Amino acid sequence: MVEIFFEDDNKRAAAYDEGKLIGESTFSPKDDIWVIDHTFVQNDYRGQDIAVKLVNQIVITARERGKKIIPLCPFAKKEFDKKEEYRDLLAK
Repeated sequence: MVEIFFEDDNKRAAAYDEGKLIGESTFSPKDDIWVIDHTFVQNDYRGQDIAVKLVNQIVITARERGKKIIPLCPFAKKEFDKKEEYRDLLAK
């Protein structure tokens, strides 16, 4: 079973399958803004919405901590374009 974790020390949301890292979405913190710069899921796990869940985990944590987001990574940008509920977190 795939589990998603937010990892402060690694500045990412990470996906694990039985302890094996299978995907991540990373961000760079800049003051009160998190720049999502990379999202990746191993080929064997694509098509399971894992990347969607990774970006969502960063969104949830950013909202809890009062951060704004710049979705620089093309996948994250697509998620922000698609999901109106994320738009309040967009950095101006």
